[in-house]
Amino acid sequence: MDEETFRAIAEDIFNALPAGFLKLMQNVVVVIEDFAPEQQLVAMDIRSPYHLLGLYEGRPITEREAVDSGTLPDFIHLYRIPILAMQQRSGETIEACISDVLIHEIGHYFGFSDAQMEAIEAEQCGGRKM
Repeated sequence: MDEETFRAIAEDIFNALPAGFLKLMQNVVVVIEDFAPEQQLVAMDIRSPYHLLGLYEGRPITEREAVDSGTLPDFIHLYRIPILAMQQRSGETIEACISDVLIHEIGHYFGFSDAQMEAIEAEQCGGRKM
């Protein structure tokens, strides 16, 4: 799947989020990249670029001041090729895979840790890894 189609699907999923979430998500940019940069993988001690599907970069809203103007945007990175590989392995639709990763990273924006997100995902999906 080419980057343009992948991006369009991700945008549709993002824009379909409940209005309450979208209203709270200010100054967030979703970036589509083929893989995470090598220096990011090294910093996170990730050996295979296929093991990082997405990444939230920014300051969660739980750590912000009441007036937090003039700050740079937060970024949600979606790594296209690892997500496509996950989709092939899982048999899920590409929309479901992109949605799983995007919602996981949005959880970090709202201050949830990986462990908290995994617990929520397990509860919502009957133990299916998102």
